[in-house]
Amino acid sequence: MANLVLKTDFPDLKLAGRGKVRDIYDLGDALLIVTTDRISAFDVIMNEGIPDKGYVLTQISAFWFRQMEDIIPNHIISTDVKEFPAACQKYAEILEGRSMLVKKAQPLPAECIVRGYISGSGWKDYKATGAICGITLPAGLVESDKLEEPIFTPSTKAELGTHDENISFDKMVEMVGRETAEKVRDVTIAIYKRARDIADTKGIIIADTKFEYGMYDGRLIIIDECMTPDSSRFWPKDSYRPGGPQPSFDKQFLRDYLETLDWNKTAPAPPLPDEIVRKTGEKYMEALVRLTGSGK
Repeated sequence: MANLVLKTDFPDLKLAGRGKVRDIYDLGDALLIVTTDRISAFDVIMNEGIPDKGYVLTQISAFWFRQMEDIIPNHIISTDVKEFPAACQKYAEILEGRSMLVKKAQPLPAECIVRGYISGSGWKDYKATGAICGITLPAGLVESDKLEEPIFTPSTKAELGTHDENISFDKMVEMVGRETAEKVRDVTIAIYKRARDIADTKGIIIADTKFEYGMYDGRLIIIDECMTPDSSRFWPKDSYRPGGPQPSFDKQFLRDYLETLDWNKTAPAPPLPDEIVRKTGEKYMEALVRLTGSGK
């Protein structure tokens, strides 16, 4: 646990903000995004970190961003710390492997979720209404069923400590305009389909995932992270059985543990046993190794 990074403190750099997982520094014409080992569940940041989690998320995002460059440009300027501005170099040891120098985009005010399987909040919506985000689905689906076609189900971007809310596509049109909403929907589904096919060859089912987009020089680009175990449900293909929850390579393992506790899903977070921390870290690392062929 000696190398755990729960929070960065770079006095020579201008801190722009801290999210649930990332610390963001404003470098003037670019941003420095540092992915820490913090982990959140139900929009609450846990007190414990997950070893190497920041490294895993950064490497997986970089892998997927490269795979999707012909579909949509991304925000990465560099992931090589040696290419970062001089002011960053004294922090190189912390930054190595867990940071990105990125373009300063104007984020869209929605998270863009695509679902290829019915799980999580989508399964709860379906059981209650027969639909997800207003999209009616066939009757008789069971938990974790594969959908005939992936569906686009956006949500609001919640403030830290509050919950995202699913919204309809029409609501997203109101927020960003029809042209942008349609482009985001089409790009999201195209990225998902390609990633689903790549992951399938590596024994992973990507059940659902979420993306964030921004505008940069008048163009839509993909920002933040890309199909990591934090933003996606990754299931092992060889144990996939519809009809209930699936084992996973993501933080669903942590969520499942938290669901067994008498906890109201608001801060403060309950303490995590060492075994839960260790197993969560192993699942993240296994996702990286399976997808990219290399760990740390």
